Amino acid sequence: MNPRSGAQLGRSPVFLALLLLLAFAVSGWKVFKTVPAANFASGPQVSQVSQVPPAASVVGDSGNSKKAVLSASRQQQRAPDGSWHFDAQFVSAAPGQAVHAASIVELANGALRAVWFSGSREGAGDVTIQTAVMDAKTLKWAPETTLFDRQQIQRGLWRYVKKLGNPVIARAPDGSLFLWMVNVSVGGWAGSAISWSRSVDDGISWSPPRRLVTSPFLNVSTLVKAGPVAFANGQMGLPVYHESFTKFAELLRLSPDGQVLDKIRIAGSQRSLQPVVLVSGPEQAQVYMRSGGSGVLMASVSTDAGKTWSSSRPAHWPNPDSAVAGMVTSAAGQWLALNPTAAGRDRLALLQTSTGGSFDAAVPRVVEASADPKTPLSVAAYKELLGAELKQRGASQEQAEAYIASATRQLCSPAACSQELSYPYLLQTRDGYIHLVYTWNRTRIKHVRFDPLQAALPANQVHPHAATTD
Repeated sequence: MNPRSGAQLGRSPVFLALLLLLAFAVSGWKVFKTVPAANFASGPQVSQVSQVPPAASVVGDSGNSKKAVLSASRQQQRAPDGSWHFDAQFVSAAPGQAVHAASIVELANGALRAVWFSGSREGAGDVTIQTAVMDAKTLKWAPETTLFDRQQIQRGLWRYVKKLGNPVIARAPDGSLFLWMVNVSVGGWAGSAISWSRSVDDGISWSPPRRLVTSPFLNVSTLVKAGPVAFANGQMGLPVYHESFTKFAELLRLSPDGQVLDKIRIAGSQRSLQPVVLVSGPEQAQVYMRSGGSGVLMASVSTDAGKTWSSSRPAHWPNPDSAVAGMVTSAAGQWLALNPTAAGRDRLALLQTSTGGSFDAAVPRVVEASADPKTPLSVAAYKELLGAELKQRGASQEQAEAYIASATRQLCSPAACSQELSYPYLLQTRDGYIHLVYTWNRTRIKHVRFDPLQAALPANQVHPHAATTD
């Protein structure tokens, strides 16, 4: 044995100990230098901050000016029970792909940008992060383009990426756009990490993807689904969740340039996933979470600007282990979008209450639902149902067949099929409208737009698609 090599081995534990001590010292210095936590920003949440210039058109209250624009663009659609109305269309998406987990942001010119993931199936190596833009005047979605694929993420992170998942797009307090994406290098979703990119030109170009370092140890098992909230000092609070060994929710405090400053676990959130934060005051906020097994929506509150959270408790509404969405509006209280059933994702509804209030007594506004949730559709009936709506909204026979093939591949057994209306995301734009995007039968992203201050209509049991044109 080389004596010199032996001496080096003998010194290596000392060297490693010094490196570890240095790492702890650097970590302590970073904590000491961290900007103290601030109160929540007043007013609308991050995706609607005032840094965005006012839209040039469709500005007004909830009266005739907006309704004229809406009726000129397309006919309105009644909800399944006929008690309220909205307009709906599909976001552009390549036929035959599995699509999921959409989010949206308003652009400076009043347009909307949507992002989602798309591939042969969820978790496949060909999954990409897609985007499309809806024109503010015509209200039509342009063809989709690819924002990121696995190879681009790998080059940015300098590490192998096995698969991509949930993308979340939002506007930061400084006016730039952030895009957070779930990526996996080893194993399943429990081995996830978050990468992110930033745009200063409303999504035309993006910075190389970077890692969001949430833990110095392996930095795995952190996922994102909901948009951030703003703090008064320009920082952001990003809701995230963990799935490795145990499930729990956290709120990451991010610097204006996107770095993790701190993280706060939602107390008692074991088995809860995908938290959504609703800010109702400088120090007041609520969290609602997908249930990972209890069968009901989970909730928690903070009275110190997110520094601590009450122990999670079951809320009034059932949850079929499915994502929820939430937002606080400028004049119409706060909203949740969810599957309000104990099992299945074939019914999607909206709940409204006062800002900071409880949703327990809210009357659900059903957006879309299967005709008979208790009876699965036969494969033939499922294909007929999807085909009718796809063709009504402009799909050719060839396109409809590709969409249907994707849906049946994911949601059908040899004998029956399950409808899926899931993973909602909510946004209020500067003209006052609320926008909802969600996964439609795992094969398209659907976009709904409505006036939150509209008066209730007489219920008349109109078919949910009877009065729609695209």
